[in-house]
Amino acid sequence: MLIAGFPAGAWGTNCYLVAPAAGEECVIIDPGHEAAPGVEEAIARHRLKPVAVILTHGHLDHVASVVPVCGAHDVPAWIHPRDRYMLSDPEKALGARIGEQLLGELTIGEPDDLRELSDGAELSLAGLTFTVAHAPGHTRGSVTFRLPEQADVPSVFFSGDLLFAGSIGRTDLPGGDHAEILRSLARVCLPLEDSTVVLAGHGQQTTIGRERASNPFLRALAAGPEAADLAAPRRGM
Repeated sequence: MLIAGFPAGAWGTNCYLVAPAAGEECVIIDPGHEAAPGVEEAIARHRLKPVAVILTHGHLDHVASVVPVCGAHDVPAWIHPRDRYMLSDPEKALGARIGEQLLGELTIGEPDDLRELSDGAELSLAGLTFTVAHAPGHTRGSVTFRLPEQADVPSVFFSGDLLFAGSIGRTDLPGGDHAEILRSLARVCLPLEDSTVVLAGHGQQTTIGRERASNPFLRALAAGPEAADLAAPRRGM
């Protein structure tokens, strides 16, 4: 399996291109702010053919390039229905203070072919099967994508802004809910195998085992309800 990832834009948001191998079809995950050039460079370097864009949530730093990327390759995009409004009204999702800084330089709106994700859905794309988990808390429509273990390749978990190496997503923006993100972490992340590779929306690669042992939020959730006493971080968007 080939996974080409790079940080893009003002927030260093990770965009991923996933394919069975070089020279094959691929899926693009979270083409955010200023991600289009990096997407095109990765496509050319690995000789890939995009077939879909899938989005972990609707914040600008994860979706700002979805319209040009989908348009350039004539592919559909997928998003959870509770975050769909953010594509056309990002200021409502971020608050005016953040939204006003970027709206003038972005292509706002939905791609021509936009489809909706649901909890537990299995997306068969580019010869791969992505399992969708609705994981609200960072936004109401946040989701994660998981690829199953294959031969010598461990399961891969695209966590969006639910789980980071050493931290979790912020919940202070419109639609965020700290208690709800803790429930999502407990329901979606804690049952995963320790060997599961975590590719988050921001920051470095990690594993569920490493986070279970060292991430203060997962440690507290595994121990009991005192996780609610940990202050929510304010990383990224």
